[in-house]
Amino acid sequence: MAKTLLEQLREMTVVVADTGDIQAIETFKPRDATTNPSLITAAAQMPQYQGIVDDTLKGARATLGKDASAAQVATLAFERLAVSFGRKILEVIPGRVSTEVDARLSFDTDASVRVGRELIAMYEAQGVSRERILIKIAATWEGIQAAAILEKEGIHTNLTLLFGLHQAIACAENGITLISPFVGRILDWYKKDTGRDSYAPAEDPGVLSVTEVYNYYKKFGYKTEVMGASFRNVGEIVELAGCDLLTIAPSLLAELQSTEGELVRKLDPKNAANASIEKISIDKATFDRMHAANRMASEKLAEGIEGFTKALESLEEILAARLATLEG
Repeated sequence: MAKTLLEQLREMTVVVADTGDIQAIETFKPRDATTNPSLITAAAQMPQYQGIVDDTLKGARATLGKDASAAQVATLAFERLAVSFGRKILEVIPGRVSTEVDARLSFDTDASVRVGRELIAMYEAQGVSRERILIKIAATWEGIQAAAILEKEGIHTNLTLLFGLHQAIACAENGITLISPFVGRILDWYKKDTGRDSYAPAEDPGVLSVTEVYNYYKKFGYKTEVMGASFRNVGEIVELAGCDLLTIAPSLLAELQSTEGELVRKLDPKNAANASIEKISIDKATFDRMHAANRMASEKLAEGIEGFTKALESLEEILAARLATLEG
């Protein structure tokens, strides 16, 4: 019997579910899962998860007291809700879940470290080992420095909103556990910038970017894992077969699961070892210079932080409104 693309992909790449929907995770049985404010917002509005939302709001109110504003309660509830969903997800997967630091702190190293520690403390208070958690932080220079501090404390991190090689090298040099380069968002930028309607999967700028990062890491022996993210189509996933991890939305997981055919490994450490690649050392000045020179990375990082911030603010409004309902 022929194997599906998803079955073959699992043989060469760790498959991760890019969703906060626990039922979808149960369906596709990934090893790991990732969440972000947009995904948590979507899940929090599903009827089946209303009990989790309500319990989290009541707990946040009890912690802050009756004099705290609805906005204050909602802000605390967001962090707790992310942990609540993360804990539920960990009940149905064998691996790790990524939980995101407030995107509004993306340029504040100290605050990102503080929130990262708080999130781990919440998980550990509920009996979840820090080995099963990745603290997700935007790959700004300040975010990477925060992640480096957390890593030295045994807190593993996932650097997100990664669009350029300079970000990836800085992460590797700082001992980051995992990075999430955004394939689809890179494609979006190039389509808009060039006016092209489409790219063949093998020429997809997002695919080429992740391939470049993967080969760089394997060439120079970095331990940081590469997890391609933000896919627009199955073709992108097929071209990155062999990547350390790929985080995939349920709709694309379903398409992979229903499609048969041969899946060829495209990324392989053996190929990277023979590649001609120049090694680059990244300090802040080099990072800033390379970031400024990469218009796509500069624009997409800023846009991503803004988008996650808006999603978080939207979630806080939803939580405040739900709190008002609960409290009559």
